[in-house]
Amino acid sequence: MRCPFCGATDTKVVDSRLGGDSDQVRRRRECLECEERFTTYETAEVNLPRVIKMRGNREPFSEQKLQAGFQKALEKRPVSIELIDAAVARIKHRALVAGEREIDARQVGEWVMEELRKLDKVAYIRFASVYRSFEDVAAFREVIERLEKEPGADDIANQLSLLNDDSG
Repeated sequence: MRCPFCGATDTKVVDSRLGGDSDQVRRRRECLECEERFTTYETAEVNLPRVIKMRGNREPFSEQKLQAGFQKALEKRPVSIELIDAAVARIKHRALVAGEREIDARQVGEWVMEELRKLDKVAYIRFASVYRSFEDVAAFREVIERLEKEPGADDIANQLSLLNDDSG
């Protein structure tokens, strides 16, 4: 690592710690020539796949577009930014572990719908209505009826707690 003060290439690491969200390493370094200290940050370089749009054009995976889509669907809904960020991170992770150089935009859209379904049913319906181009009220009704038949998070939590109850 080149010293930012004198330009020497001989430096030593004095201290290393995890930084950010534990996805980078913060290193405190000292130049062996001028003895000045400075900090560097190391992160893994990852290549997200390109997204194949419906018209066939390709564009880089955009975390900002994903975030904007979530915020639009969740506008005026009681969902925290932290939960949105976590959903975006899960989708980004899925895109990375897919191991593909290109990924279909429809696949990304399905992942978004899965995440929205868990976060907020109204936002899910909003997104689905645009994403799947609902033509009439019957399409909305069908999705709402399907959602109503799904067990809620509270129902699932209660079922699990009954199964894990060792007092009986």
